[in-house]
Amino acid sequence: MGTVTIGVSIAVPEPHGSLLQERRAGFGDAAAHGIPTHVTLLPPTEVDSSLLPAIEAHLAEVAANGRPFPMRLSGTGTFRPLSPVVFVQVVEGAEACTWLQKQVRDASGPVARELQFPYHPHVTVAHGIDEESMDRAFEELADYRAEWPCTGFALYEQGADGVWRRLRDFTFGGPVVPPQAGRVERGSIPAS
Repeated sequence: MGTVTIGVSIAVPEPHGSLLQERRAGFGDAAAHGIPTHVTLLPPTEVDSSLLPAIEAHLAEVAANGRPFPMRLSGTGTFRPLSPVVFVQVVEGAEACTWLQKQVRDASGPVARELQFPYHPHVTVAHGIDEESMDRAFEELADYRAEWPCTGFALYEQGADGVWRRLRDFTFGGPVVPPQAGRVERGSIPAS
């Protein structure tokens, strides 16, 4: 059957997803329209296609043990000079994303893998483009804000054309964790 390249991520919902995708394209990032706007939980990973049913079962279990949580984006950041990336920051929901990505990459699961860099949840808005355009992305989206209740994540596959397509959504099984005034962040923890 061969291998496929998969990824797991939290989609940034509308109208925020399309707006950030258009802005990314406007900064000159040629990959913008092939990558839905997202927060990565599992970066691009090559797997044997015969493992997809086991991967889907594993992701369903991760989702069943999670609970919805508030996601909030605010301002920009960058990984430069280490990596040519400008991103919108996850300022609420980061702890939950960190918990989720650890569960997805669990050493006993079908997609166990080490990361090239320490995990840092973010929404990429410019990658691998010229420095002037990276600076423009950083400055123009510095005041960007968005928030929504995160209720799950999705499995994606990268096609031969380089476009990422959603294969399946996974909805959390626990109750909603509402935002609380003055709290730092509870994040996503296993549902009781």
